[in-house]
Amino acid sequence: MYSQGLIESDNENEETQEFLDAFQARIDAEEKIEPNDQMPRAYRKMLIRQISQHAHSEIVGMLPEGNWITRAPSLRRKAALLAKVQDEGGHGLYLYSAAETLGVSREELTEQLVNGQAKFSSIFNYPTLSWADIGAIGWLVDGAAIMNQIPLCRCSYGPYARAMIRVCKEESFHQRQGYELMMTLARGTVEQKQMAQDALNRWWWPSVMMFGPHDEDSTHSDQSMRWKIKRFTNDELRLKFINATVPQAEFIDLEIPDKDLKWNETKKSYEHGPIDWNEFWNVVKGNGPMARDRVAARKQAWDEGEWVRNAALAYSEKHHSEKFAAE
Repeated sequence: MYSQGLIESDNENEETQEFLDAFQARIDAEEKIEPNDQMPRAYRKMLIRQISQHAHSEIVGMLPEGNWITRAPSLRRKAALLAKVQDEGGHGLYLYSAAETLGVSREELTEQLVNGQAKFSSIFNYPTLSWADIGAIGWLVDGAAIMNQIPLCRCSYGPYARAMIRVCKEESFHQRQGYELMMTLARGTVEQKQMAQDALNRWWWPSVMMFGPHDEDSTHSDQSMRWKIKRFTNDELRLKFINATVPQAEFIDLEIPDKDLKWNETKKSYEHGPIDWNEFWNVVKGNGPMARDRVAARKQAWDEGEWVRNAALAYSEKHHSEKFAAE
């Protein structure tokens, strides 16, 4: 259901330059925008796109890791992976709830995902081929996610910013958990170290691509920065991730699979080799190795869970009816 503020701001005729300037002034003053506040329709649309994609990514991201729960090498590793997958489900819940404050239903968002209108992070279109991939996802994928998500705690939209505080705390733990797993493998047998290196080789470039296209090729980045939905550009976040991760790889004696990687002493930053943007855009368009499987699994789970949603709704309605009658 739309709040009154959302209905009013959804009227294009009311989006005068004075209204837009006043809204930007609130953003510039670091005020939080709340659900009942008037906002430009484009601001709301951009938030729904970003938050829903983020929520979809958390839920779909459970699939490649869930694939290894029954094959974890020890009870400790299994318990840790179960907890992590459960955390990701919770993240999706927080984010869908934040999106709902913008007047869009969870059913609508899920329908957009399963029919191809909405996207999820490109990284989850890749398969997990070995146990080491679970470590690589924790270390690299969650590490890249943290670079993206910590600034979102200061996002101009209040519900999104608040949801991200808990998400970031848990993602930080997931990153350390993944790195510890990779460290254990890297310091194990020759075969285990080779397994860790192979996982790094396969997940490095997809993780670097997670930040999106170069700034000059990004469709939404400039406006998102002006509205302070995001605080850093794609390339700035990508370099922060590389600068943080390369020393971690060196510490456990693994090699970053980039022959052009080098330290720039003047900039105090690494310079990386060329990114295969053809691969990136091919994956984004739904042609990744696991793209169809991921969407099919999400659709199956949604369809099979319909009776649970209906039962929960019926219980809720009955509970409210009884409470109303008692009053």
